[in-house]
Amino acid sequence: MSAVSTVSGAADPGAPRPATAATAARQAEVRRRLPFDEDTGPADAEAGFVATLDEPVITAADGRVVWDLRPYAFLEGGGAAGGDRDDAPAPDTVDPSLWRMARLNLRHGLYRVADRIYQVRGFDLANMTVIVGDSGYIVVDPLLSVETAAAALGLVRRELGERPVTAVIVTHCHSDHFGGLRGVVDPAEAGPAGSGRVPVVAPAGFFEHAVSENVHAGTAMSRRAQYMYGALVPPGPRGQVSAGLGMGLSRGTVSLIEPTDVVDATGTRMVLDGVEFVFQFTPDTEAPAEMNFHLPRWRALCLAENAAHTLHNLYTLRGAPVRDAAAWSFHLGEAAELFAAESDVMFLQHHWPVRGSARIAEFLACQQDLYKYLHDQTLRLAAHGLTMEEIAEELTLPAALERFWPGRGYYGTVRHNAKAVYQRYLGWFDGNPAHLDRHPPAAAARRYVEFMGGADAVLERARRSFDEGDYRWVAEVVGHVVFADPDDAVARALQADAFEQLGYQSESTAWRNVYLSGARELRHGRAERRGRGSAARDVLGAMTTDMLLDYVAIRLDGPAAADRRITLLLEVADTGETRLVRLRRGALTRTARVAGAAPTPGDAGIDAHIRLARADLAMLAFGAADAGDAFDDGRIAVMAGSGDAVATLFGLCDVLRPDFPIVTPRPATAPAAAACLAHAIEKEHR
Repeated sequence: MSAVSTVSGAADPGAPRPATAATAARQAEVRRRLPFDEDTGPADAEAGFVATLDEPVITAADGRVVWDLRPYAFLEGGGAAGGDRDDAPAPDTVDPSLWRMARLNLRHGLYRVADRIYQVRGFDLANMTVIVGDSGYIVVDPLLSVETAAAALGLVRRELGERPVTAVIVTHCHSDHFGGLRGVVDPAEAGPAGSGRVPVVAPAGFFEHAVSENVHAGTAMSRRAQYMYGALVPPGPRGQVSAGLGMGLSRGTVSLIEPTDVVDATGTRMVLDGVEFVFQFTPDTEAPAEMNFHLPRWRALCLAENAAHTLHNLYTLRGAPVRDAAAWSFHLGEAAELFAAESDVMFLQHHWPVRGSARIAEFLACQQDLYKYLHDQTLRLAAHGLTMEEIAEELTLPAALERFWPGRGYYGTVRHNAKAVYQRYLGWFDGNPAHLDRHPPAAAARRYVEFMGGADAVLERARRSFDEGDYRWVAEVVGHVVFADPDDAVARALQADAFEQLGYQSESTAWRNVYLSGARELRHGRAERRGRGSAARDVLGAMTTDMLLDYVAIRLDGPAAADRRITLLLEVADTGETRLVRLRRGALTRTARVAGAAPTPGDAGIDAHIRLARADLAMLAFGAADAGDAFDDGRIAVMAGSGDAVATLFGLCDVLRPDFPIVTPRPATAPAAAACLAHAIEKEHR
């Protein structure tokens, strides 16, 4: 049996394949169905263009490239900003609607939104808005990276003049909107509004969610984000073409500064550098902490990321708590009621503005109805007994929403958002006892393959399904062969081909990237990554003592620790906090230490009293420091008891690596904590 691709017969098993006839027919149907002749997106996206960089490349201080749009020139037939927009029709390997959005996302540079309101677009996944105040620049959402934020601000100053940054607003707690903070303001210069320093304004809950959202499940999220954003898939007509909200994620330095001013109620008014802001507090929408704002002087409305020129995610494929579609819809309606009639332009922190009061009202109404329809119809169908898979298959949008360009699924999709609503209310179990306690994937796969007559029989039937264009079924059934025998090259090649065609047919960038990432990994294997990789230095520094101890508890290998009992009195020297930390029955818990007499060994069962700085606790919590080394160089001081207990505790922490298998089964290995424990004890007693 040959390992050559079913699609092309190409000798290179790692090369991307062309579109099949079934995929080409599907793309032609999309061209017929959608109103491409009514599309105002290109004109709206280009309006107000001022200037851009000669080369769309941003580098770090060490010369490392952190943002580069040159690989996407294929979208414009060799061009970038400006130029003929009709010189690059969609190839059959890209959904025509997605091709449209990718070309719109490729526009980059400084754009005028309204009098004294500008945006830098295409310098990162998000937009950076700059408002010209009475004496300087008010920066809104300084991108993901310090380097891209600094470059964006540099372009503003080049075109609009040298002025200081007089205030910063962060609309919500996702890192692509705050990570570049240190690129526009020095933390030492930050201070409350009215103090003469630079206020940093954010919604209530911003700091806590910014710190915690990607930490506790950070390793898994980081790995899955590689798939969702196509991080390892080269750009091209058969590769990554966009990230829906923008072209992709920059790869620079992520920073975080604690807000000096917090908005916690709709109607909050604030004057920053002579500019009046009226805020709308919108928790539990696109982010758990988010806010919109209105600028009465210029009749301008900022919708943060609560609205975009796409259907957003109620559930993001990288993993996160499911978002509340009903609350999201409500706050969109509230924004329309409060501000639409008082606004001539609405700007968004992704994509391009919407102009005209009537168009703003219609845009918000459609988006409001879109999320409410998904919410209500999912629950209606669930009440008829449909499972989440059945609802995703059956639920379709009304024609008025289906043909609404800003509701197309470039990022979220109707299918996975319907599943998200189901999950939020009803969880993973569909009520069928057969689905209550299934075998895990590898064990089930072996049984499936045996029942179906062996791998050769499965692959023979799967090839027929592939030739019929049933790629969803091929991906599912051949996945059993791959999980039963991950070394089966024929199965891996066939499943990769199926994934690839599904990716080519996806309008959603997230779906396309997930499918193409899976195909690439089946053909080329996993790219190894070490280190957790999802928490920046500023995020680690902002984690509270309790957050850090909670993360230690997550890393604890419970089975390895099941028979151990350890109680530590932990004193954080630079904050004055004390915590009793207990390991028992495989679980690590913490309580605040009640002030009293200094403990001695044996007091309340305490094995050791230690003192260390919070920064050193962070390094230990994330596995970036060794407890034995910390004792040796004095970073951990033992006030009473024995340091053995500390070394044992941290030695029981697992090693979390963000390169675990996704499209192949996880190899059976001994718990990493056992080796860590032996190493820690050896270091302590050397």
